[in-house]
Amino acid sequence: MEHLFSNYNRLLGIYAQYKQMRYIYDEIDWNNRLMIIKGPKGSGKTTMLFQHILRTFHDRTKALYCSLDHIWFASHTLLDLAEYAYTHSINHIFLDEIHRYNNWAIELKNIYDSYTDLHIVATGSNALDIIHQVADLSRRCRVYTMHGLSFREYLKLEKIADLPTCSLEDILTRHIELATDIAISKKIKILPYFERYRKEGYYPFYRDISTDYWERLTQVIDTVIFNEIPAVSKLEYDSVYKIKPLLAILAQQNPYTINISTLCQTLSISRNALLKLIDLLDKAALIRRLYAETEEWKQLNKPEKILFNNTNIMYALSPNADVGTMRETLFASILAQGHKLAMPRKGDFLVDKKYLFEVGGRNKGYKQIAGIENSFVVQDDVELGFENKIPLWLFGLLY
Repeated sequence: MEHLFSNYNRLLGIYAQYKQMRYIYDEIDWNNRLMIIKGPKGSGKTTMLFQHILRTFHDRTKALYCSLDHIWFASHTLLDLAEYAYTHSINHIFLDEIHRYNNWAIELKNIYDSYTDLHIVATGSNALDIIHQVADLSRRCRVYTMHGLSFREYLKLEKIADLPTCSLEDILTRHIELATDIAISKKIKILPYFERYRKEGYYPFYRDISTDYWERLTQVIDTVIFNEIPAVSKLEYDSVYKIKPLLAILAQQNPYTINISTLCQTLSISRNALLKLIDLLDKAALIRRLYAETEEWKQLNKPEKILFNNTNIMYALSPNADVGTMRETLFASILAQGHKLAMPRKGDFLVDKKYLFEVGGRNKGYKQIAGIENSFVVQDDVELGFENKIPLWLFGLLY
């Protein structure tokens, strides 16, 4: 235990420098006895745990942070940790990378039932499927999902502006007023910042000057492929090593309209195995599947289109990607937080089965969606919109 406490205290000092809270912090009910925070690797889950400890616990000995990849867990269990906490008046345990620990779901359920005064907050891979782990755990555990930085958070982190969030309905009905206040009244040259954000602003570690951002992002992608996905899916070795070639194919032809037969032949893989890989990549927040508006999602259904999860991953894997695809990827990345996306018969995106969007550059018109109710054009490279033409950057204020 000495090593766990030493590491905990050392990290408290390191994370004390991070002051800005992520959007999700105030949405979390920290009084829950058991909760899991999922999210893409590098999105700031660990930082938020330490920020909460530093904000909440005047007596830091009442809390303990552990990463489940620590060597202590090679010879000890979560139940051992809970018993130690119980006997030493520790009432909050913060567990990082829960997916690294075998049988985590069963042990968390046992701890929840046996140690009623103990609060546990765990973080895990975005690919964690809590419902299918232990049915009883899903009823006890509150699950939150953290996304990468929004454009609004990026502007705040860069000390450009501290803007309030906007609802989708606000943006659709008041976009001229909102954009005018920011770009004109506040005199913020918004487009250069938006360009930087879409290339290297999704992951908070972009501010870490000690490492190259693209090298770090490549390491994140590799960790997801070779550590996180196998940990949550029990994929066999051969299947894991087909993921990178699959991503390379998607990067060359994105947005990728699936041709199952061709992909299966190229990767020497069965249809079901291929669709399982695509499912896992989506859950792990590396890609995003889009289904037709008339279809319900199922793991073994073929998606209509595949985009990368966010534009930073897109630039990392495909630096010369098509600009139209980049715009669609960015719009989907933003709207996926809190909204349901589908592929419509006309236009680029159907949102919440109600709003139709066509995404393009500054000269994009209504041609593809003319005469359709609740339809909008999303324009890149413009500060202000007009009528049902809305600037792409403004959607970055949704969270």
